Amino acid sequence: MSSLCVIPARGGSKRIPRKNIKEFCGRPIIAYSIEAALDSHLFDEVVVSTDDIEIAEVAHRYGASVPFMRSEEASGDFATATDALNEVLARYADRGAEPEWICCLYATAPFVTAEKLRSAYALFDPKGADCLCAVTEFEFPPLRAFRREGDKLVYNFPKYAKTRSQDLEPLYRDAGQFYFYGKDAISDSGIQPASFICYEVPQVEVQDIDTSSDWEVAKLKYRHMLDNV
Repeated sequence: MSSLCVIPARGGSKRIPRKNIKEFCGRPIIAYSIEAALDSHLFDEVVVSTDDIEIAEVAHRYGASVPFMRSEEASGDFATATDALNEVLARYADRGAEPEWICCLYATAPFVTAEKLRSAYALFDPKGADCLCAVTEFEFPPLRAFRREGDKLVYNFPKYAKTRSQDLEPLYRDAGQFYFYGKDAISDSGIQPASFICYEVPQVEVQDIDTSSDWEVAKLKYRHMLDNV
């Protein structure tokens, strides 16, 4: 095995119950990630890491593998995607299978397409990077941010108070969609890449989905993306 896509999908979402399999524009939201990974033809196997039987059933229905259920230790409220990745890699190592590189693809990333994954891998592979992260530019320059002091607002970075936003260097944030890792970039203490490159995603194709309002905004953005393909 040279490549593995892991889709972490806990069953215990609190803010949006059953978020990973909630219907999104006609299909369970996890289906978009599974189909993008499969259609990319980049991976020897597409695995959903879950502690939930219903999520496992949905994953199977859309073509993903669920070779084992996630442990309780990797499924709690404070468990991270890295915990899930490490568990998957350890279980595969026990079988004598150690992928050369891994993609961690979030279950709630309907904007990810097979083409985006292929384009990102084309950046990741030839440069010998340890890690690639999908990012997007901040909608408004963080250097012009305010903070509250009681009822008053003050600039958090006073030196930029009079700087025009267009004159500030663009800053980026994690798009919360997918990552590529070399096999040695993940350890028990987390992700430790020596070299980190980015794949930029347009702002209109990025949406954190943590609340019901986020969910509705994501649907609007998704439909906009389809209309402009």
